[in-house]
Amino acid sequence: MPRFLTMIHVDEQNAPTDDPGPEFGERMGALLEEITKAGVMLDTAGLTPTSEGTRVTWSGGRLGYVDGPFTESKEVIGGYSLIQAKDKAEALEWARRFLEIHPAHWTVTAEVRQIAEH
Repeated sequence: MPRFLTMIHVDEQNAPTDDPGPEFGERMGALLEEITKAGVMLDTAGLTPTSEGTRVTWSGGRLGYVDGPFTESKEVIGGYSLIQAKDKAEALEWARRFLEIHPAHWTVTAEVRQIAEH
């Protein structure tokens, strides 16, 4: 079965500061339990803020290092999941269900891409 990487994009500079409440955690826990029991979830995690990251660039035959935060970035990857699904439609369905758990006034984007298997 194909594997898919879902990257969760967030606007780190305008991230919601309100507490989504305990229902959010309960809904997220239930979905993660369901996707794990279904044998779909391979790995998932949130990421630390860009202020704790470092970008490594290869350009002109040299390495460059820049410590965060990366203020020029409007959207950053705030988390990811690695799943094994029968097809892209199933991967998109899991992404939809993940996004719909979030409060309506939040803006969260899920980018779903199939992993190239060679």
